[in-house]
Amino acid sequence: MACGATDQAGRMRQGGFPRRIEAMLDAADAACAAHGARLTPLRRQVLGLVLESPQPIGAYALLDRLKESRSGAAPPTVYRALEFLLERGFVHKVERLNAFVGCRGATERHDHHDHAHTVQFLICGRCGHVEELEDASVRAALAKAAAHAGFTPGRMTVEVEGTCRDCARG
Repeated sequence: MACGATDQAGRMRQGGFPRRIEAMLDAADAACAAHGARLTPLRRQVLGLVLESPQPIGAYALLDRLKESRSGAAPPTVYRALEFLLERGFVHKVERLNAFVGCRGATERHDHHDHAHTVQFLICGRCGHVEELEDASVRAALAKAAAHAGFTPGRMTVEVEGTCRDCARG
């Protein structure tokens, strides 16, 4: 099979990802290159697995998935790749779940510095769905409250647990 060939379902052959994920990975690769970094094949694969996951995914679940194609994969391998992806804003860690979600917007813009430092999540306690928000008023309110307390915030993550629309209906 030729590298980059797709099957009838639009998935890349030889263990690749669906076309839309591949496009996101290509954008992430370009963003890394523009900033002098490298999205190695392993980092690309880890990012693809996170982006492909319908739910937040933990490091050991990622390791299990990696071992399907990389028998020598070990926890430090996954954690180093995740650290790289976190630093560049391609993934976020949902602390409440100790799991990772892809930042779908990060691959659409090359400057995600501010976004990577203010993240808001709505977490469904029933089905586990996580919705990422980007609400400037939340960021501003947190910054104002911190300044009032004489505090200079760095990374801000807001995690709200509740019930998603689909679970509330059902």
